[in-house]
Amino acid sequence: MTPFARSRSVSRLAPRLFGVGLVVYAAACHRAGPAPTPVPTPAPAKPQPPEVVTVTSGPELIRAMHDRYSNKWYRTITFTQKTTVALPSGGQIVQTWYEAAALPGALRIDTDLPSKGGVLYARDSSYTFSAGKLVAAAARLNDLLVLGFDVYTQPAAKTDYVLEKEGFDLNKMHQAEWQGRPVYVVGALRGDTSSKQFWIDRERLLFVRMLENGRQGHTDTRFEYYAPYGGGWVATQVVQLVNGKRRLTEQYSNVKADVALSPELFDPTKWAVAPHWAAGR
Repeated sequence: MTPFARSRSVSRLAPRLFGVGLVVYAAACHRAGPAPTPVPTPAPAKPQPPEVVTVTSGPELIRAMHDRYSNKWYRTITFTQKTTVALPSGGQIVQTWYEAAALPGALRIDTDLPSKGGVLYARDSSYTFSAGKLVAAAARLNDLLVLGFDVYTQPAAKTDYVLEKEGFDLNKMHQAEWQGRPVYVVGALRGDTSSKQFWIDRERLLFVRMLENGRQGHTDTRFEYYAPYGGGWVATQVVQLVNGKRRLTEQYSNVKADVALSPELFDPTKWAVAPHWAAGR
């Protein structure tokens, strides 16, 4: 990270019924000329899609994304995630993860809620926990958190800085089509699928795809099935392919936007003791 009938007494309805009777009686006693042809009521106007923004650079696009949703986008969100990991052997592992975000910049992923294992992204760093204990920490950002969420809730200049630091060339951009919709591609020129790049839906100004090369090979991450929540949107399915093969599928349910969350959830020193939103699930 959507009429109630009110009963009236007969006495209140009587004046209206009486008026209808008078009209019928008068029509029967006095034959006038034909009634005028009723003027058809115009159909209600269909809602217009958002204006397609025309930009020529990455910073312009980031500013347009921010400005479209800055005063509407939710600031907190929680959801339950069905996670399917494909194994090299051909099998798969299916797990339930619990995620919470406080935007911009904080994301908690409980990969094993009973044993208090998971990952926390906060203050430009990542923290890994096992059995409630911190086992690893690193200065690392989550690109997907920035592109899918933070960009709408933090100053555009901050997003520019972060994405350039993460290896995106914001001066390279072209237009393309993705899943039948026009998109902007930032970080690569036309025909280049090797450079680190992100794809943005031109109409909705939502992040839909990221390509990059890393230690595992060519990674293709896709945000799919967007649904509106809390003045913003949530991609309810995320798919990641590595070297053309699906490695990870995330499917979100029980999505709730603008929920009250304890700040301790995103404090690495309080990982195991913070009041958890999913405790009463």
